[in-house]
Amino acid sequence: QVQLVESGGGLVQAGGSLRLSCATSGRTLMGYAVGWFRQAPGKEREFVATSNWSGQITHYADSVKGRFTISRDNAKNTVSLQMNSLKPEDTAVYFCAADPGTSTSSASPYWGQGTQVTVSS
Repeated sequence: QVQLVESGGGLVQAGGSLRLSCATSGRTLMGYAVGWFRQAPGKEREFVATSNWSGQITHYADSVKGRFTISRDNAKNTVSLQMNSLKPEDTAVYFCAADPGTSTSSASPYWGQGTQVTVSS
């Protein structure tokens, strides 16, 4: 069982930056794809970014490309999401996910509880 815990959310002004972290307890993240998703009030959960097990292959949603960066430290079993140039439309609960496959999706089996990111205009 992979247990994921996110941290680093908060309130930031538009144009600012935040760094989200996701840590696991129990099993290692080695061999798992990891990713970030978000859900805004009244909207479906949407994909933000994903990384394969090594961190060498990453994909981003068009809405965050060039602003967000996903990274992972397999030795520390952590995954990060660096968010720059934040916009009010980035406001959402952000979730970390892990998947034994090559990528993460809404069907991935392991999820964190989420961390709130609020961007004020």
